[in-house]
Amino acid sequence: MNVLAGDISKLVLKRTVRADLGEVSLDSEMLQVLMELDGAKNLGQVSRALNMSLKQLRFVLNKLFKLNLCEAARDAIPTLDRDFFNYLSAELSRAMGPIADVVIEDEISDMGEDQSKFPAHRAAELVDMLARQILREERKVAFQQAMVKKLREIKT
Repeated sequence: MNVLAGDISKLVLKRTVRADLGEVSLDSEMLQVLMELDGAKNLGQVSRALNMSLKQLRFVLNKLFKLNLCEAARDAIPTLDRDFFNYLSAELSRAMGPIADVVIEDEISDMGEDQSKFPAHRAAELVDMLARQILREERKVAFQQAMVKKLREIKT
């Protein structure tokens, strides 16, 4: 799973303590970002605190992840509940028929996620990817409109 995929502004990360790390070299940006990762602030807040764009923050975080110096604060990442997936399945079934559940499973897998722990901040991305697979334009629009209402209810 790539935690830095999609919109990262709501993501919460924390520093990782590893005994087997050995010697590492950090530049000033990496050190600043690492000091801000407290497991409580989301990356939007970290970005503002450091006066750094999300694009630049993502670049620095990729380096920190490769060094295993940070990880997602799992307790702090809201996930989608069963109710969301039931609604998603019903709406996609209206648009494309009984194959909807298979398409949803495939798309979640392609995103590198697990349905039981699907991060809420990637819900819009999932809906967009599913909508692209609906061939009839009027059904695609109906699906997108129904899902926009549901997406507004999600707490990220």
